[in-house]
Amino acid sequence: MEPANLLFIISDQHQAMAMGCAGHPLVRTPNLNRLAAGGVRFTNAYTNCAICVPARASLATGQYVHRIGNWDNGLPYDGSLPSWGHRLKAAGFRVDSIGKLHFRSADDDNGFTNEIEPLHVVEGIGDPASGIRDGSLRRNSRIGIDEAGADDSTYQQYDIRNRENAIRWLHERADDDKPWALFLSFVTPHPPFLAPPESYNLYPHADIALPPQWDEANWPRHPAYDYMRRFFGSDEPFDETTIRRLHAAYYGICTFLDDQIGPVLATLDALNLRETTRIIYTSDHGEHLGARGIFGKFTMYEEAAAIPFILSGPDVPAGKVIDSPISLVDCFPTVLDAVGCPRADQDADLPGESLWEIAASPDRDRTVFAEYHAIGTRNAYYMLRGRRYKYIYHVAARPQLFDLVADPDETHDLAANPDARTRIRLADYEAQLRAILDPEAVDRQAKADQQRRIEALGGREAVVARGAFINSPVPGERPDFRKLQSVD
Repeated sequence: MEPANLLFIISDQHQAMAMGCAGHPLVRTPNLNRLAAGGVRFTNAYTNCAICVPARASLATGQYVHRIGNWDNGLPYDGSLPSWGHRLKAAGFRVDSIGKLHFRSADDDNGFTNEIEPLHVVEGIGDPASGIRDGSLRRNSRIGIDEAGADDSTYQQYDIRNRENAIRWLHERADDDKPWALFLSFVTPHPPFLAPPESYNLYPHADIALPPQWDEANWPRHPAYDYMRRFFGSDEPFDETTIRRLHAAYYGICTFLDDQIGPVLATLDALNLRETTRIIYTSDHGEHLGARGIFGKFTMYEEAAAIPFILSGPDVPAGKVIDSPISLVDCFPTVLDAVGCPRADQDADLPGESLWEIAASPDRDRTVFAEYHAIGTRNAYYMLRGRRYKYIYHVAARPQLFDLVADPDETHDLAANPDARTRIRLADYEAQLRAILDPEAVDRQAKADQQRRIEALGGREAVVARGAFINSPVPGERPDFRKLQSVD
């Protein structure tokens, strides 16, 4: 594969199915549709952790969260472990970022030649209160859901600037002799659930299908999700009108995101860079939108753990759809191969594979791994996803198993009433998981690290008094801290 430029576009909280090219009957994403039509779309792509900071640390380093210790949004990546950016920069490639990174600070060497208007965690600290997982606190997520609708937001304004910065950057680099890499990171469609009126109005509420298990009578009754709903205040169900309005707003933000990507791709064409530039499009995780009575990310259900993933450019088959499971850790070797950067000896034990090779190969039954140790949980859970089955292991609770061919909406948990064959499959999956890690030991390690972080910040009282914010502010915006709620 000949070296080429790389444009890596990532969004935030984009549900895998919320694209026209993924088969969604309503969501309008014409630019992403064209990108997929000219390249490869992966149908089974996953985050390695369904929350921002750990997912982005895993993406940067090509390592699983339990190996790097970025457990939650209060333990951000600080550049101390090598990223694919460090590899490119050391080899003399220009590698710049535009937009959201959600690392500790721009003062760290995060692996980029230049960071253009980066969004990092608040005050270099982030959200350490998310590491208090003893059941003594809760957060109210209802406000943002009740207020979903048509309006402007600082996130929209920021992404317009990210678009313009990217267009300007491409013009400046159009005549470079050596391949470059640009990491263009949009923050939409992450909440707030506010869409431009012209995008929101594209989605009449009556046309919107309600998500799986959205109504209380059909919520999956499992200790992990019962706790999560109580923690975020969604154990009191929302009505159908609110759910439809939320979806209209989210779909409108997805269309807004697509509107920002379009001019960037058009600039590649105008500068005659398309034939010498490989493109990746993906997201850090998905969004529940009320499915299972849950709002946000956080789980291993498809709404949260599955992500969009498209490859395009030189040597990429056009219009190909691939079912082989992949995950964000695959991006490390993929980025290096895209620009022709050699791999370091210490990269040999990374779990990822080059997606250019997977894109050129027949589908295979590959297994990907994800984990979660963050806000809204008392105990860890882990996912193994093969081409057909998804296994979720819960520490101190029963596992789950779904046949995603027969049950794509994940409404029939095979582990709830297993037959003999299912028991064998559950035992096999648990053995595969324990070959990767000791789930209970890693759960204890995460909690110990989180407790040490809280103590380093002055202890529990200081962290609780600091409060928490609903969404990370964009550069120049003040965080809106809210008081944390104690459980009576």
